[in-house]
Amino acid sequence: MNNFIKRVGTTYIPVVDPEKSSKWYQEMLGAVENFRNDVKAILEFADQSFFLVKAQVGERSSFFDSYQQEHFTMTFEVDGIEQLTEFHEFLKKKEVSVGEIEDRGHPGNNFVFHDLDGNVFDVWSELSPTFKVK
Repeated sequence: MNNFIKRVGTTYIPVVDPEKSSKWYQEMLGAVENFRNDVKAILEFADQSFFLVKAQVGERSSFFDSYQQEHFTMTFEVDGIEQLTEFHEFLKKKEVSVGEIEDRGHPGNNFVFHDLDGNVFDVWSELSPTFKVK
């Protein structure tokens, strides 16, 4: 077994308007913008770097699973059910498209939300054990 890869450093998200999307991510997710031009915005949040890359209208980071349901490619973690509920309510008040909080049969609860461009993300109420240690 090799242990070369230590972490995910950057995630790329397709957006139509990097400036508008950057402002949305800053307001909704607490992102910090480190750079922006006409074709991309570089953000920092959730201990990671995110590039919002200008893409064609309709491009999404999600895919359709074997049940023909749109599926997210990323799950954000919060620290407990209280934070999950608070974040869910915050997004709803900001009129973000959010799903219901659900029990998926594993520890914790989840919900999904969409950004301005229709990219779907998941939120989980449990921090990963290795992240808790850090």
